[in-house]
Amino acid sequence: MSGSDHRATGHASLPGHVAIIMDGNGRWASTRGLPLLAGHRAGADAVQRTVRAAISRGVGWVTLYAFSSENWRRAPGEVADLTGLLRYYLRHKVAELSREGVCLRFIGDLARFPVDIQEEARRAETVTAANTRLVLVLALSYGGRADIVQAAIRLAQAVGRGERAATDIDEATFAGALLTAGMPDPDLVVRTSGECRLSNFLLWQSAYAELVFLDTPWPDFDETHFDTVLNIYSRRERRFGARPA
Repeated sequence: MSGSDHRATGHASLPGHVAIIMDGNGRWASTRGLPLLAGHRAGADAVQRTVRAAISRGVGWVTLYAFSSENWRRAPGEVADLTGLLRYYLRHKVAELSREGVCLRFIGDLARFPVDIQEEARRAETVTAANTRLVLVLALSYGGRADIVQAAIRLAQAVGRGERAATDIDEATFAGALLTAGMPDPDLVVRTSGECRLSNFLLWQSAYAELVFLDTPWPDFDETHFDTVLNIYSRRERRFGARPA
């Protein structure tokens, strides 16, 4: 179900779905005179803290922008470090997440990753499928524009095959063709490390999300920062295009 299907205006309380652009690993490492990989490892620790915070606060969905489609353009060494770190966590941390009641899902062009990572991702989804405390979505090789384009292609092909009429396509139909089909739209999108842009993340899905930008680099993000963004969200008035009361 799309989050837009159950909108209610007024002051928000607890977001059902928090999406996070995890930014600042490189700058965090640079300011400490550490190699870039150290920043990515510290960022992975921040992911674990965030998962625990979301569970304890009762947030049902967290989506993390773990690897964008543009990240493939980075230096080969950094891409290798990122994929190696992903491989390690898929192999060694999924069981721990499952014990904590986390259901793992992946969105993005996973076919660009090595075959073993694709297999580990599918295994992680299968192993954690029955868990209900938190749905953790990892956006890997994901781009919002590419997501919209592939949805348009899928619907155009369905029209071409005579399976649906073009005039029957509405927002709900289009949302159902996105990689996030079946997921609620994010209520809150957070970006760390002082940048104030979405960087091609969940562009369609974030149409009515509340946006919060923090100066804190991602490796320093902890439960206190998670509470901070929840408190900011709770003071926002969500109108979904309606006039204020």
